[in-house]
Amino acid sequence: MTDDTRLPGTAAHHWQWQLRAACRNLGPEPFFHPAGERGEDRDERDEAAKRVCAGCPVRTACLDHALRTRESFGVWGGLTEEERRTLLTRASRRRPEPAGGGVLGAAPRSGDAQAVPLRRGRPR
Repeated sequence: MTDDTRLPGTAAHHWQWQLRAACRNLGPEPFFHPAGERGEDRDERDEAAKRVCAGCPVRTACLDHALRTRESFGVWGGLTEEERRTLLTRASRRRPEPAGGGVLGAAPRSGDAQAVPLRRGRPR
């Protein structure tokens, strides 16, 4: 489950990056697997979602949000939940989470500094 205590707040400037997201008008279906989806069907849906993310101008902010809030489901910033878990596990073995920056300590790109959840219609 998403850790809501890590969300940056409701101020409008926290949400601005979402206006430029490539997935903005696509709905949740490409990014979240339906109950029981497995195998090739899931792999194909994940790959299609990753193609959307690949050209997204706010991919870094989206991924930072997903890592910071521990998004449990879906493709965020071009990574599946399993890929994000692996990334977080590796990062936690190397060093503790930074206090003020992104989860992995990377500086955000210009315009991507405030990552918040994309509202794609699925409850968090």
